[in-house]
Amino acid sequence: MKTTLIICEKPNAALHVAKALSEDGKIKKTIKNEVPYFEVNNKSEKLIVCSAIGHLYEVDVKGDSEKREYPIWDFSWKPKHLVKKGQKKQEEFIKVIAELAKNVDLFVNACDYDIEGSLIGYMILKYACKGAEIKAKRMKFSTLTVKELKEAYKNLMPTLDYSLIKAGMCRHEVDWLYGINLSRALTESARKYSGKYSTLSIGRVQGPTLKFIVEREKEIQTFVPKPYWVIKSIVNLNGEKYEVEYKTPKIEEKNVADKVVEQCFKKEGKIIDIQSKTYKLSPPTPFDLTQLQLEAYRYFKFTPKQTLEIAERLYLNALISYPRTSSQKLPSTIGYQEILNSLKENPEYENIIKEVYAIGELKPIEGKKTDPAHPAIYPTGIQPKEELSLREKKIYDLIVKRFIAAFGDSCIKKNEKATIKVGDHIFYLKGSRILEPGWIKLYMPYASLEENLLPSIFIGEKVFFEDVKPELKYTQPPSRFNPTSLLKLMEDQGIGTKATRAEIIDILYRRGYVKDERIIATPLSFKVINLMLKYCPKVISVEFTKELEEMMHKIELGEEKREKVVLEAVKYLKSVIVELKLKEDKIGEELSKVIKQVKSSEFMIKTPCPNCGSQLLIIKSKKTGKRFVGCSGLWSNKCHFSLPLPQKGKLSLLEKTCPKCGFQMIQVKMMGRKPMISCPNCFINQS
Repeated sequence: MKTTLIICEKPNAALHVAKALSEDGKIKKTIKNEVPYFEVNNKSEKLIVCSAIGHLYEVDVKGDSEKREYPIWDFSWKPKHLVKKGQKKQEEFIKVIAELAKNVDLFVNACDYDIEGSLIGYMILKYACKGAEIKAKRMKFSTLTVKELKEAYKNLMPTLDYSLIKAGMCRHEVDWLYGINLSRALTESARKYSGKYSTLSIGRVQGPTLKFIVEREKEIQTFVPKPYWVIKSIVNLNGEKYEVEYKTPKIEEKNVADKVVEQCFKKEGKIIDIQSKTYKLSPPTPFDLTQLQLEAYRYFKFTPKQTLEIAERLYLNALISYPRTSSQKLPSTIGYQEILNSLKENPEYENIIKEVYAIGELKPIEGKKTDPAHPAIYPTGIQPKEELSLREKKIYDLIVKRFIAAFGDSCIKKNEKATIKVGDHIFYLKGSRILEPGWIKLYMPYASLEENLLPSIFIGEKVFFEDVKPELKYTQPPSRFNPTSLLKLMEDQGIGTKATRAEIIDILYRRGYVKDERIIATPLSFKVINLMLKYCPKVISVEFTKELEEMMHKIELGEEKREKVVLEAVKYLKSVIVELKLKEDKIGEELSKVIKQVKSSEFMIKTPCPNCGSQLLIIKSKKTGKRFVGCSGLWSNKCHFSLPLPQKGKLSLLEKTCPKCGFQMIQVKMMGRKPMISCPNCFINQS
């Protein structure tokens, strides 16, 4: 009997593949050193289905090297457990796969069908399976449903997808070369000067992303607000009160605003024109990963990384299609009616799916974005076998409703505007009504049926201005990025990939370069970006990063050689490292000063002591090990003011203040829990 070894990316995926391909429904599960694998029969063939747990191999320095040494130009691919500590599990997976690979007739890479999945499978086949990549085949699928997995196995690609593999290798190798050399250059410069170790990093994508944030911070800090006045007016129309808008939204001189008030307050005007415009609002396009991350942040405040992790769990439970996609297309081959019929079994979706069927032809709206490997994100229709967590339920519901809404009719809205004249001044009374809700009813609560209805009015009708007053306002600086608006900018600028952008943003937080949900650049990020601008501006340039991305994309298309792209990247990097080495002392001095400043500021509370006005600090008792808020005036003023703090979790100071007492707020993060935001002074929890 022929034996085939199928390699999946995660154990859960391996179980789904084994179940789908078992001809008689029987599955033999074996767990060896905590590594599961499955054996099934498929016709006259024995299938062994095993898995990785993500990447089992990664780039590292060739041979041995001091951890602080740089520059490093020679690299090789090594088992992950030989590169990083705490990777014992990865070692066991390699051992088990290597054992299973003996006496196998056919090898199949069934890892996720994208660059990373292709690379994960290739490395396992090449190293753990001793050169089996040469005779391996590729399994391509977008969902873990039985139907699609059977079809994918029936139509195996005859060879591995080498263009994706080479592009993946190039991306990892270039990112490693940039990351290891630039990060060590910064870290070692600071360590040699101060004698203290602080992890600093910069990379091919991390650099331009951080530069976006620093540039925005500079715009905010240098912004000079300008005053302007808005005319706020309330009119009486048939005994009802309505707010109307002045023709000029912003008035830059107060005397002009005062004159408008003087000439309109308690005066009678009349309606001189009524206009209405009917328009169609098309359904939202199906989700690609970025749009899912944007919507999840908008409605649930989930970070891009959290959304991706949740979506991947739903995918591994066969509830949704592959989430790492750029596509906004839903091909008919996924089986619209079959999916909708299955979803209809859930009472939550039954009525809205009936409304979709009442429309007639099932034809979803589609966006412009495509992905050669996968369609847009969609629900498979399979009902959850286990209770989903609250977060999983939210993302699943959002994906289901978005999929259903794609089949809806356009929403038809009518905007109305009445023009009111009082003296020489013009005001507008605006309203809107929904004539046909269309897709909005299908996408609720993520879309609203809110209307602003105008009363029955006619041209020539009198209007009394009950209240007219000028309201002073100031122009606002550019808004800060949040994690999703930054992710969207990265996508628009063509840097990073759909799979890596969320992780890059997360790294910026972990390195102390940024803080808070409304992203603030720390002094450390300013210093790092200024140093990069001074010594190697190309590293943080969007154009250079985009150029490399385009070259890597050409590798995917088979139009460029991996070796050439790596050599081009190294060529520029070598000149940069020479410059950084020459200026090591100066760079170390500048970095050390700002690191010291940042570390001090992490423990300084902006709110002054309510007793004596001195600086408040976060202090850790040497005697008890407990942390608390204490006053720096203890010795000079004999001030004993203190406040208790949570003892567990990572504590950080936020920019915002307590709405009740004005004290600076704190945030506490604990593994596996939602961050808790509270006021140390009055304990108002805002978690």
